[in-house]
Amino acid sequence: MVLVSGGTSAAAPDGPFGWPLRPRPSVEKPFDPPEQDWLPGHRGVDLAGAPGQPVYAAGPGTVVFAGEVAGKPVISIRHEGDLRTTYEPVEAEVTVGSRVSSGTQIGVLRPGHGGCAAACLHWGVRRESTSRAKREYLDPLGLLRLAPIRLKPALRDST
Repeated sequence: MVLVSGGTSAAAPDGPFGWPLRPRPSVEKPFDPPEQDWLPGHRGVDLAGAPGQPVYAAGPGTVVFAGEVAGKPVISIRHEGDLRTTYEPVEAEVTVGSRVSSGTQIGVLRPGHGGCAAACLHWGVRRESTSRAKREYLDPLGLLRLAPIRLKPALRDST
């Protein structure tokens, strides 16, 4: 499985990852990484939801943040492979240090994410900085096994 990030890719960790909302939500706004960290972009995906809807951990890990950022409730979970998923605006039902499994309810969705009719979950993922690489935002949909990847042969232009 591959996580795509602005033209580069990185292997996803082994283990089950799933949708943070159920039933499977529609993607209201896709991942649109900036060309440089300081430029505008969309560092995650917005998933359609409803106020009060349960939000689930996408994969197994440890809660490393549960609080407010710029007045919005946010939860961050650290996963194997130096990955960190974020969920906002989500009122936490977990505390920092909690171990969660894929599918553990971590909180409930709150209204207030701009550009959404009722409520949207902004779900993001990034690979943390290591001695070899800087922090990198990735498309969270790359964590999911949506469909097998099939490469097709390139067609030659006969002209």
